[in-house]
Amino acid sequence: MQVNVTYKKPQVLQALRYHFISRKEIKLMIIVVNVFALISAALFAFKKVTPLAFLVSSFVWIMIMLAFWWLLPATIYKRSATFKDKFTVSLEENHFFISNGHGSSKSWAWREFSEMIETPNFFHLYFNPRSFFLLPKDSFSDSDQLHEARQLLRNKIGATLGA
Repeated sequence: MQVNVTYKKPQVLQALRYHFISRKEIKLMIIVVNVFALISAALFAFKKVTPLAFLVSSFVWIMIMLAFWWLLPATIYKRSATFKDKFTVSLEENHFFISNGHGSSKSWAWREFSEMIETPNFFHLYFNPRSFFLLPKDSFSDSDQLHEARQLLRNKIGATLGA
């Protein structure tokens, strides 16, 4: 099966958010920051900390949330030429092939992928926890081709439910 891939910025940013939020270390950090924010709010309510301390802790919480939700995905998108390029992707029985209009091509055996996560707009094909390829679902011509690709990816890589 062969599909032409182009990326839409809003969808890529959302996919990058899914990626970051699905990482265990990010989940842990968000939980810790939220617990810290709740404790600081409680301490402020019981007048155990000054308004300035509460304001600073609230500012830290807001900055961390903004970093994970907007800054980090936007930075990754801006730095990656991949999301601005057009590709042809071939999903075959033994390999995943990708080529662009510039004559560059690359292939991977299915065993080189460690995990596949399906989210609303993409298949996230992971090589390792930090390296992955985004395959847009809207690249497929119809729901039958999308279903066929989903089955192939699940059979060859294995799947984890999206965030």
